Amino acid sequence: MKLIESNAKQRISVLRGNEYFDDLPEKMLKDIAEHMHLREYKRGDVLFWEGDPCDGLFIVADGSAKIFRLSPQGRQYIVRILQEGDTFAEVPAFDEGMNPVNVEALENCQMWVIESEKLRELIKLHPMFAQKVLANFGRMLRGMVQKVSEMAFYQVTHRLARLIAEMPLDNKSAPHWTQEQLAARLGTVREVVARSIKELERSGAIRVEDKRIQIADRDIFDQWAQPN
Repeated sequence: MKLIESNAKQRISVLRGNEYFDDLPEKMLKDIAEHMHLREYKRGDVLFWEGDPCDGLFIVADGSAKIFRLSPQGRQYIVRILQEGDTFAEVPAFDEGMNPVNVEALENCQMWVIESEKLRELIKLHPMFAQKVLANFGRMLRGMVQKVSEMAFYQVTHRLARLIAEMPLDNKSAPHWTQEQLAARLGTVREVVARSIKELERSGAIRVEDKRIQIADRDIFDQWAQPN
């Protein structure tokens, strides 16, 4: 990891484009900008490990990374893939606890980091900012409840179809997901994902070309992605 030089104009522009800060007064943005910096990571670098102290709130400036957990047996579960503009590490940044997840760079990337102390100061001084934080935490909690429900009630093939529906399949520059990565994202193993892909292929919902998944029949695919 290395620090990259940035100016106040760049930092304020980033804040204006982020959901936590987009409608804050200019004076507040200038103040926050003095407490943020830009970091660069190489592919494979771990930004932080579960249990590490939190450096602050992260915003992806460029590139991509993955949030993941490890089981006691070493199996990886991918919680989220981070892309440009995404914000992460909210929980430890605001509750003063340790990082609850691991984050690894999937490619060379740059990350903005806003100091936790400044964020907690803003919550105390500005109710408008505190309300935005609460609203975003609410969305995060609802999303987590949905993921837990899907793992509890839906078979892997249905969950795989839902994941495929979220992937930018028509974007040739989109990252290619291996079966191991898909399995980690779904909380299962590669062999189960391989069987689910074959099941979707046999049904006519998808086809696999050059190791990339394409939707072959939208109606059939939607039946898998939106089970009753």
